[in-house]
Amino acid sequence: MTTQAAAAPAEVRSGHVNPGEVKSGHAVELALLLLLATLWGGSYTFIKIGVETIPPLTLIAGRTLIAGVILLAVIRWRGLRLPRDLDSWRKFLFQACLNSAVPFTLIAWAERSVDAGLAAILNATTPVFVFLITLALTRSREVDLRKAFGVAAGLAGITLVVGMQALGGFGSELVAQLAIVLATVCYACAALFGRNFTGFDPLIPAAGSLICGAALLTPVALVVDRPWTLNPSQDSLIALLALAAVSTALAFAIYFRLIRTLGPVGTTAVSYLRVPVGVAIGIVFLGERLSPTAWAGLTLVILGVIAMTLPERKPTRAA
Repeated sequence: MTTQAAAAPAEVRSGHVNPGEVKSGHAVELALLLLLATLWGGSYTFIKIGVETIPPLTLIAGRTLIAGVILLAVIRWRGLRLPRDLDSWRKFLFQACLNSAVPFTLIAWAERSVDAGLAAILNATTPVFVFLITLALTRSREVDLRKAFGVAAGLAGITLVVGMQALGGFGSELVAQLAIVLATVCYACAALFGRNFTGFDPLIPAAGSLICGAALLTPVALVVDRPWTLNPSQDSLIALLALAAVSTALAFAIYFRLIRTLGPVGTTAVSYLRVPVGVAIGIVFLGERLSPTAWAGLTLVILGVIAMTLPERKPTRAA
C-alpha cells in the first residue's frame, strides 16, 4: 500500500497518465469542442489586428513564447514537470513544426491578402485531410461511412454558411491561398501525430510543443524583424496577449485532451465549428441575420460534427 502511494505522486509529477484515465461524458467532450472552436475562431480576429503593426513572424514568435511561459507556470502550479528524455522532446519539436511554428506563420502571412470567408473555407478542410491521410495509411480497406458523411456534410455546410460568393476570389491570391492549404495539411498531420502523447497530461505536450515552437521562431524573428525597432499599437499588443493566452495556451490544453478522447478526426471537427461560432457572435453582438442557405449550412455542419464525434460502438461479446 505504501509503495503504491509513493509511486502515484511521482507518476503525476512527471506528467504521465494512464491513457484510459480520462473518461467523461460525450456531452462534456462536445462542450469542450465548442469551446475550442470559439477560442480558435477568435484567433483570426486577433491575428488580423496584430499584423497591422507587428510583422507576422514576430507576432507568432511572441504568441508561442508567451503561451509556452503561461503553460509552464500552470504546470509548476499543478506540481507536474516536463519530461527530460530526448525522445519526448524530439516529438515535441516535430509537433511544434506541424501545429504551431509553420501553420501559425503561414496563416498570419496569408491573412494580409486573403479574405476572411475564403480563408475560413480553406482552413476548414482539416478534417478532410485527416480523413484522407488516415485512409491512405490504414491497411484496412474498410471506410468509416459515418465519418466520411461527417467530413462531406461539414465541408458543404461551411461553404453554405460563409456563402458561395466567398469562393469568388479563389485563385486571385494563389500563393497566399496555397499557404493556408499547406497550413491546413500541417494541422491534419499534427492531429494524427498527436496520438503519440496519449500517455501525458494534456498540458505537457501543449507546453512542450509551444516551447519548441518559440525556440524555432524567436531567433529568426530577432534577426529578420528586429522587434526592438518596432512601434506596435496598443490594440496589436492586446491582440497578441489575447492570442497567446486564450487562443493558444488554453486552446492547446483542450486540444491535446480531445485528441485523446475524440481522436484526430473528431477533434478536427472543430474546424467546421469555427465559422458557425463566428456567425453566432455576429448575430448576438452585431445584430446580423442569416440567409436561408446559411441556416441550411449550419444544419449540415451540426450533422457533420455529430457524425464525426459520436463514440464508436464496441461489439458485444456473447457470454
